[in-house]
Amino acid sequence: MKNLIKKIRKSLLVVTVFTAVIGNASEISSFVIEKDLKGSALTIDNVEEGDLLSIKNYKGIIIYKETIQSSGTYEKGFDLTELPDGNYFFEIDKDLEIKTIPFSVKGSKVVFNKNNEGIIFKPFIEERNNLVYVSKFAPNLEPLEISIYGKYDDGTFGLLHSEKVEGDLTIQKLYKLEKGIFKIILNSNNKVYTKFINH
Repeated sequence: MKNLIKKIRKSLLVVTVFTAVIGNASEISSFVIEKDLKGSALTIDNVEEGDLLSIKNYKGIIIYKETIQSSGTYEKGFDLTELPDGNYFFEIDKDLEIKTIPFSVKGSKVVFNKNNEGIIFKPFIEERNNLVYVSKFAPNLEPLEISIYGKYDDGTFGLLHSEKVEGDLTIQKLYKLEKGIFKIILNSNNKVYTKFINH
């Protein structure tokens, strides 16, 4: 009976993960850059209200940040020649992915590097019936570090479980939590994701 329950849970998790990944596959944004003498026009398809658009330098310093106000297609003109000479990238931060397009500025010339565009898939956390599902699509087999903390009576959090999962194209983990307040920290692609669960 226990083996049957494990198989059912694993099948349910696989279906959930692939439904999330496939359901969002058509949502992947595409960047279009058009240049003229006055600047660059950025067009991004399939944005959602609340997505975050940033321009960052390669030290990670945010030069420009904007929250997308409406779903659909985003269009805006930028005069990127006003930036100091150097390397930069546009970043669109969505629910399950972060897409980047790098560019460099030298004098009055802006060059977009289409060959180095990238997508980072974020980990996905879902809670149902005291079960926590953690999944991540990892096309480059990048590792995912998972840390689960429980809140004590004195208000502090203590580490209950930690593990590093790597070498899998699709990372899938299932955890059963008792009643309480928990903090789950996921670390992947040099980014940290935190979720609090109270049940």
